[in-house]
Amino acid sequence: MGMLQAITGVLTGRRAKWAVLVFWLIVVAVAGPLSGKLTGAEKNDSSAWLPARAESTQVLDLQSRFQSPNVITGVVVYARPSGLTSADRAKAAADAHRFAGVTGVVPGQVAGPFVAADGKAIETVVPVNLGPKGWNGASAAATSLRNIAQANAGGLSVHIAGPLGSAADSANSFKGIDGTLLMATLLVVIVLLLVTYRSPTLWLLPVISAGVALTSALALIYLLAAHAGLTVNAQTAGILYVLVFGAGTDYALLLTARYREELRRHSDRHEAMAVALRRAGPAIIASAGTVILSLLTLSVAELNSTKSLGPVLAIGVGVALVAMLTLLPALLLICGRWVFWPVKPAFGSAEPTSRGVWAGVGRRIAARPRVVWVTTALILGTMALGLTGLRASGLTAAESFVGHHPDSVTGQTIIDQNFPAGAGQPVIVVGNEPQAGQLQAAFKATPGITGVTTPVIRAGHAWLQGTLTSPPDSSAAFSTVDRVRDAVHAIPGAHAMVGGNTAITLDIARAADHDREVIIPVILVLVLGVLGLLLRAVVAPIMLVATVALSFAASLGVSSLLFNHVFNYGNADNSFPLFVFVFLVALGIDYNIFLMTRVREEAGQHGPRRGALTALSATGGVITSAGLVLAGTFAALSTLPVTFLAELGFAVAFGVLLDTIVVRSVLVTALNLDLGRWVWWPSQLARQPRPQAGILTEPHAKSY
Repeated sequence: MGMLQAITGVLTGRRAKWAVLVFWLIVVAVAGPLSGKLTGAEKNDSSAWLPARAESTQVLDLQSRFQSPNVITGVVVYARPSGLTSADRAKAAADAHRFAGVTGVVPGQVAGPFVAADGKAIETVVPVNLGPKGWNGASAAATSLRNIAQANAGGLSVHIAGPLGSAADSANSFKGIDGTLLMATLLVVIVLLLVTYRSPTLWLLPVISAGVALTSALALIYLLAAHAGLTVNAQTAGILYVLVFGAGTDYALLLTARYREELRRHSDRHEAMAVALRRAGPAIIASAGTVILSLLTLSVAELNSTKSLGPVLAIGVGVALVAMLTLLPALLLICGRWVFWPVKPAFGSAEPTSRGVWAGVGRRIAARPRVVWVTTALILGTMALGLTGLRASGLTAAESFVGHHPDSVTGQTIIDQNFPAGAGQPVIVVGNEPQAGQLQAAFKATPGITGVTTPVIRAGHAWLQGTLTSPPDSSAAFSTVDRVRDAVHAIPGAHAMVGGNTAITLDIARAADHDREVIIPVILVLVLGVLGLLLRAVVAPIMLVATVALSFAASLGVSSLLFNHVFNYGNADNSFPLFVFVFLVALGIDYNIFLMTRVREEAGQHGPRRGALTALSATGGVITSAGLVLAGTFAALSTLPVTFLAELGFAVAFGVLLDTIVVRSVLVTALNLDLGRWVWWPSQLARQPRPQAGILTEPHAKSY
C-alpha cells in the first residue's frame, strides 16, 4: 500500500498532471503515423490462419517446390440458362488467352474453357500468384479477370468463383472495416456515456483517453508485427478496436465513479483523485490483469488465427489500462469539478446512489435470498438448454456473409449445378517420388475422387491433384479427404500428406476443437487462482467461477436459438464457442472483481450480510453502466457483413448484459446473502460472529 500511495501521489500532483498530459501528447504524435500502417502489416495469407502443424499446412510448405504457396485458383464461370451459343464458346476461348496476360496469373497454367454437359455453363480455371499480400491482392486480381470476362458478354452472366473469388469477397467485406467499426463503436460509446453521466462534457474525457489508447496500441502492435514477428490479421484488428474502446471505457467508468465519490469527501480534487486511485486502482489492475492473462492463454492454440489473437488483444487491454490510470486522471484533474456539470459533486454533499435502484433491489433480494438464487439459476439453466442446438461445425462460403450472396457464392452454385462439385478446388496429395505410382493408384481408387492428374516429380517428391465429386465445403467432401488420407498413409515409405482447400477447412475445424478443449479448462483454472489470491478465500472463487460458467452457457444457449430460428445464420464458425468463452469469462471476471472486492471491503467493517448489500448499492449502477458500454461496443460487430463477427458481437453483447444485470447483481448477491460469512472461508472473515438478520438501512452507502 505504501508503494501504491507513493505512485498515486506522484501521478496526482499539481504539476504532475501536466507532465502526464505532455507525455501522452508526445506518444500520440509518434504513434499517430505508425498506427495507420497496421493494415499494411496484416498477414491474411493462408499460413496466418492455419494450424501450424496440420497436414494441410505442411502440404502448403512443400507446395513451394512445385509452385509458389501464394498461388490461389480462380474459376471464371460463364452461364446462359437458355443455352450457350457458338459466340459464347468463342468468347470464353478468347478470354482464356487474355487471362494469361493478367498480372500474377501463373504462365502456362490457365485451364479451359470447359463446357458443361448440359451446354448452359462454361468454366475456366485460372491460377493466380498473389504474392505475400494474401487476400489483400485477391480483389484486384478478381476484378481484372472479371473485366475481361464481362467485356462484350452479350447477355452471358459472369462470376469469379473458387478460392480466388472467395478471398476477394472476404477482402471486400473487410474493406473499410476499421473506419466503419470505429465510427459505430464511437457512436455507441458516446451515446451510452451521455446517458450514464447525464453531462454534455464529461463523456469527452473517457472517449479521448480511449482514442489515445487505441492509437498507441495500434502503433505498438504495428512495430511488433513489422519487426518482431507478431502476426496480425484483419479479423484480429477488427476485434481490437472493439475491445480497447469497450474495456478502456469500463475502466474509465469505474475510476470516474470513485473519483466523484471522493470529491464529495475532499475539498482538494488532487487529494480526491489520489484516494480514488488507491481505492479503485487495485481492482481495475487486477481485472485488466485477469483479462490479459486469459487472452495470453490463446497463445497455446494450434490455430494460427487464434494463437495470434491473444497477444494482440492483450497488448490493447494493457495500453488501455495504462491510459485510463494515467491520462484520464490527468484530464479530470485539469478540467476540475466543472466537467461534471450540471450535477457537480460538491464537497460535503450526499452521495445520490445511497438510496438508488440497486439499494432497493438489494433489500428485495435480502428478504428471500435462497429463493432468488435458486430461481435465477434454474432460469439460466433453462436458457443454457439451447446449447443442444448449437451448430459450430464451420461456415460454408455461402454462410460466411450476412445479408447477401457475393459473386463467388453465386458462381460456386453454378459450378455445383453444372460441373463436378469440387472443380477449381482440388485435393492435393504429396509424397515421396518412388511411391508415385502407388499414390496415384490409391488416390484414383478413393470413392468421391475423380480426375486424378499424372504425378509431377520434383526434388524427390510426387505431387498429384484430384477433383472432389462433392461440394468442397460439405461434410461429404470432408469424409472424402479422410478416406484419401487413410489410403495414401497406408503406402509404406510414401510419407504422403493430403492438402488443398477442403483439407485446410477440415484441419481448421479439428484444430478449433482441440483449442477449445485445452484452453477453456486452462482459463477456468487461471481465473480460479487469480480470484483465490485476490479474495484470499476458497468458497468465493468457486462460487464466482460457477456463476461465470452458467452465464456463458446461458448466453450461448440463447444465441444458438436465435441464430437457428431468428437470424437464420445456419451455422457458426468452429472457433465461435472458444472466442465467446474467452471474452465473456475474462470480461465477466472484471465485474466479479469490482463487486467482490467491494463486498470484502464492506464485510470487514459491517459483516458479510450488510457488506453484500452495501456493495450492491454502491457498485450496481456503475457495473451496469460499464456492462451497457461494453455490450454496445461488441454489438457494433453485428453491423458488419461477416457472419463470424456478427455472431460473436451478438453473443458477447447479450452475455455481458446478462452477466451485469442478472448474474453479477442478482445471482451473486443472493448467494452472498445466503452463504453469509462462509463465502469467505477459510479467511478471517469466515470466523466473524454471525451478524443480526437485518436489511441495509444506512443512508450513506458509498458508491464505487
